[in-house]
Amino acid sequence: MGWAAACTALAVVLGGCSSAPRAPVSTPAPPVAQPAPPVDHAVWDADVAQALAWASEQPMPAPIVRARSLWQPVDWATLPGLQDDDWHQAWHAWVRSCERPPAVWQTICRELRPQLLGTPATQLAWMVRNLQPYRVANPDGTLPAGLLTGYYEPVLQASRVRTPAHSVPLYAPPPRLADRQPWFSRRDIDTRADAQAQLAGREIAWVSDPIDALILQIQGSGRVVMREADGSERTVRLAFAAHNGHAYQSVGRWLLDQKAISDPSWPGIKAWATRNPDRVNDMLWSNPRTVFFKEEPLGSLDAQFGPRGAQGVPLTPERSIAVDPGSVPYGTPVWLTSSGPAAQLQRLVLAQDTGGAITGAARADYFAGWGEPALALVGGLKQPLKMWALWPRQAR
Repeated sequence: MGWAAACTALAVVLGGCSSAPRAPVSTPAPPVAQPAPPVDHAVWDADVAQALAWASEQPMPAPIVRARSLWQPVDWATLPGLQDDDWHQAWHAWVRSCERPPAVWQTICRELRPQLLGTPATQLAWMVRNLQPYRVANPDGTLPAGLLTGYYEPVLQASRVRTPAHSVPLYAPPPRLADRQPWFSRRDIDTRADAQAQLAGREIAWVSDPIDALILQIQGSGRVVMREADGSERTVRLAFAAHNGHAYQSVGRWLLDQKAISDPSWPGIKAWATRNPDRVNDMLWSNPRTVFFKEEPLGSLDAQFGPRGAQGVPLTPERSIAVDPGSVPYGTPVWLTSSGPAAQLQRLVLAQDTGGAITGAARADYFAGWGEPALALVGGLKQPLKMWALWPRQAR
């Protein structure tokens, strides 16, 4: 199970989130892609045109049936914006995905790394000759009304020990979690002595705001600036480890149903909580699911990537997506297009993760990175989506 298995694509606020946990100024920035090699458009046009002409002459393969989608073969020339992507950046993300390739991708992955030395034109031409694009459709063949949302890593300040200012615990999984499924609910954890006894000593960190803790649990992972008992600070990652087996329920939806708010964004939820401190627990308990974490070091290399997704490789900001694996298998390159107020996207991404709300044929959650810059993108990212899976020509 990957990081976003606990994530609900910001469904807690009906597809959007617009308030971030506090982000310290020392937060590592998302990696800046190295400039792509200069493109000689004449060569680009010749190399790519030759590959596209060759591909158009090949027999069109049969559709591929997946558990929750039907892949319909299409011509490469139908993919919008194909020659406008930053192939240098995309290739590095794909090589990272090949660190743990599924069996069907092992041959392609062996041939992929040498292509790093090529030009964008030769890279795209190589893809065209080795991969077949398929439009991802509903199981009955109809084109879906796809949906793209986003997820990110929150950044929190935390204390290793409980203090008057940091009294909300984040837990590692209890030792007997698997013995009882579903395990204790969020309300049980806060109120029952037997649940608290099983969690005693499992506190990884203490944060100041229960709503920030909830945001971290919804996203499934985050970066924490940890103040140790001796007063020193270091940044670590709290990664998804397990959950208590209860179904996720949206606190934003609960507040709307209570007619308590009209703005189900995080600022709206937090403003309501400030006005109604005696009802905050009722709101939190409306979502019985609790997520448990594991602490991971965050070295200089790890800080340039997100946590490991369901495929088992670190996520790349703006190049990794969470998918329904019954529609798109992990490790699959996907050509993605989405147009809306939050973003205009036409790019190669990698299916490397999944999430509780990510179900259906053309459904994806776009990993935006971490901290406030990423939140600025995902806060409004709920827009139409088209997906084309790129699959080895000789594989089924």
